[in-house]
Amino acid sequence: MASTGSGWAQLRQQARSLETQTETLFHTYAQYASMSNIPQKPSEEEQRTEAQLQDFLERRETLLAQLSRLLDSESAVSSSAVRHSNLSRHRDILADHRRELSRLRSSIAENRARANLLSTVRSDIDAYRDANRDPGAAEADYMLDERRRIDNSHSVADGVLSQAYAVSESFANQRETLSSVNRRIVAAASQVPGINSLIGRIGSKKRRDGIILGGFIAFCFLMVLYFR
Repeated sequence: MASTGSGWAQLRQQARSLETQTETLFHTYAQYASMSNIPQKPSEEEQRTEAQLQDFLERRETLLAQLSRLLDSESAVSSSAVRHSNLSRHRDILADHRRELSRLRSSIAENRARANLLSTVRSDIDAYRDANRDPGAAEADYMLDERRRIDNSHSVADGVLSQAYAVSESFANQRETLSSVNRRIVAAASQVPGINSLIGRIGSKKRRDGIILGGFIAFCFLMVLYFR
């Protein structure tokens, strides 16, 4: 009885693990059904994902058959009701996953057929236009394309010039603001008693220091020339 319970637990754990892996693969496989530009032929990854899904479903079917045989061989009626419920739940999930795989396959096939049809129609239209296009029309199309490119270039240049004018105007406004601030500072300083004479003394002192420093440098230069 203990070996039967252990076998049941191991098989059910494997079934739950495969169910989780199947859900993960469905998330990947469903992306192909929602692709707007699905390739005309299945990619290797798509084929591998579909094959893995089919393999997981078959392995789960085998595990559920083994679980069913274990239930048939049990003699304990008390635990059979719970295990029968678990087995029924696993079978329902498996059936849902089989239906989901079938639905995704159909959706992918429809999207691929629609994409192939649209590609064929576009190719036929292009071939018809190429076959019935005269040199004059081709040249006119080329000139129109060139005109559109030139217009786009002009639009870009206009945008750059507009930005440059805006920056220049901003600099002019800032310069006017600084000039106004400077005038206000000078006006305020002129109203303070003694500030003009103080600024004059500072200026004369700077000139005097400059004259003294210039004379000292000239003296040193003459001494270097004399003792050379």
